[in-house]
Amino acid sequence: MKLSIIIVNWNTRTLLASCLTAVYAYPPQGTFDVWVVDNGSTDGSQEMLRHSFPQVHLVQNEENAGFARANNQAIRATAGEYVLLLNSDAMVLPDTLQQLIDFADLHPQAGIVGAQCLNPDESFQASFNTFPTLLSEGLLLFGMASRFYSPYFPSGAPEESQHNRQCDWVGGACLMARRSALDEIGLLDETYFMYVEETDWCYRMAQAGWSVFYCADARVIHYGGQSANRASAQQRLRLYQSKARYFRKHQGARAEFLFRGMVQISALLKSGYWFGRSLLNRADGRPRQQFFSHWSFVKNYRL
Repeated sequence: MKLSIIIVNWNTRTLLASCLTAVYAYPPQGTFDVWVVDNGSTDGSQEMLRHSFPQVHLVQNEENAGFARANNQAIRATAGEYVLLLNSDAMVLPDTLQQLIDFADLHPQAGIVGAQCLNPDESFQASFNTFPTLLSEGLLLFGMASRFYSPYFPSGAPEESQHNRQCDWVGGACLMARRSALDEIGLLDETYFMYVEETDWCYRMAQAGWSVFYCADARVIHYGGQSANRASAQQRLRLYQSKARYFRKHQGARAEFLFRGMVQISALLKSGYWFGRSLLNRADGRPRQQFFSHWSFVKNYRL
């Protein structure tokens, strides 16, 4: 088996059908199989798969097991030389799958290869990034990253996304990993329920001597955040919890503490800003909503 494609689904039946339709419309040249891990969907996703895509291997979870754990379930069951993690809201374009395989075959040091993600109108979308540091995360939290880096930081700029390159990490919307590299560094870290797991994976690849590449020739349409939008109240909390986990794991407890402190301070400042705006303009409900959103985050995000 040359390629095993893994798609984690949570209540995205229509997008999942479009994703699978694109995979079978633009298959790679070699042998491949497709696995869908359903995280307890209640929108009829499983029935759609059995009816419209009976060739797909379905792993059905009773509850939402998270992105990392669900992907690992399928990785353990597959046998492909390469393993492709593909979001249910990502649609491969012609030759995308073959481009990824060809690129990895030509670069034996590549442990992970990521594709170029595009918005539905085929405009720029962040696809490759630099590893987080306390400095860069602090600048992002306080809205100053664009002054010191670029408006697209930590992603590369649109003009940079037109060329193949080695990079720090690529997003999990369309990420292909080499099986032999996984045998060495291990699977996704399941302590990340959602977010940052692919950053951690790429970092571990680099630590073990493997390279991470961005392949601009392989393109996917990525709608973005369709599953996360269903649980938007917890989305930001999970993101920063995962980032805190990353800092503790790779830079130690002190780095985690400093990061959490920066998150708390930025949330307090934003709460104060929106509270003041709400007092100045009581007729506008948006400042009040923003205040409660940031204040709720302050109360729930513990050091």
